[in-house]
Amino acid sequence: MKHKGSLLIVIGVAALAAMILIIGPGEIEEALRKADPIYVAMAVALEFIILALFTIRWSITTGAVSIDVEKRHLFPMLLVGMAINNLTPSARGGGEPVRAYILGRYSRASMESAFATVIADRGLDTFPFIFLAIITIIGMVLYFDLSQWILTALVASVAIIVAAFFLALYVSIDRDAGERITGWILGILKRFYRKNHERLEMRVRSALHEFQSTMRIMLADRRVLLYGIPVSFLLWILEIIRVYLVFAAFGADISLLVIAEVFILATLIGMIPLLPGGLGAVDGIMIVFYSYAGVSPSVSAAATVVERLISFWLISAMGVAVIPYFGSSVSEKLMDKL
Repeated sequence: MKHKGSLLIVIGVAALAAMILIIGPGEIEEALRKADPIYVAMAVALEFIILALFTIRWSITTGAVSIDVEKRHLFPMLLVGMAINNLTPSARGGGEPVRAYILGRYSRASMESAFATVIADRGLDTFPFIFLAIITIIGMVLYFDLSQWILTALVASVAIIVAAFFLALYVSIDRDAGERITGWILGILKRFYRKNHERLEMRVRSALHEFQSTMRIMLADRRVLLYGIPVSFLLWILEIIRVYLVFAAFGADISLLVIAEVFILATLIGMIPLLPGGLGAVDGIMIVFYSYAGVSPSVSAAATVVERLISFWLISAMGVAVIPYFGSSVSEKLMDKL
């Protein structure tokens, strides 16, 4: 995994470099020199506000099941999870088990309960994402002359995400559905796990029951939905505003609506598990569509580079930097994933 992730990072960077060469490094460099540092600083400051809100949202789910951990400890856990998602080809999902593992080790909560809080935290993202994705598809039809197959792919992607979300939610809280899925998983595991089948089955079913119990407790807590969903909507809005601030730094004449549409589209592309964090693909999509919206290719590329430096590379560097915070034993396991 480590070598594969490293190779994919190289491929992603090479793809971005190739696009920069096509546009012209000189033109992009000239655009970067004209960037207003005040707007860039505002975008960086907004990113830290976004990280604080991510931490607050996660604390809502941990608090619902009485996991005793302070926000100042959740923050570095969140950064590590984001770094794992960014730097491994995991469809933005590899960081969630890591967050649960660290939370369980640090708070001494069970892995099942810790993982449930992380799943619930990510699940809260789904509500605003579905809403914004539908708006984006409508906007794409109005603003961009897209081919039929691209529109079909976008609609199919959103439909798959919606179906997967509700299926995961159903399995997470319905005991019978969980038992059926567990039986299917056990059937696969038994082919490779030759000894102590009864012990394996007991452990898996016990883990499932605790996970489902934790999920039901959180869903029954009104604070999770009452506070979690508004915070999730606010997070998406602030992320879009962050991109807008970066373009404002270059004096680009582009509407907030177009930025929102491209941002959601890039997020969909970033979910494809081929490149870490959608590296290369996301950057390319953003540059192409911003240029298509009327922004010059050099400014589109320069703004995208700056935006990704803030939202991708800065977060990744911070996440890797705080790994030693959790001790040598945890650090060794986490570094093996990178």
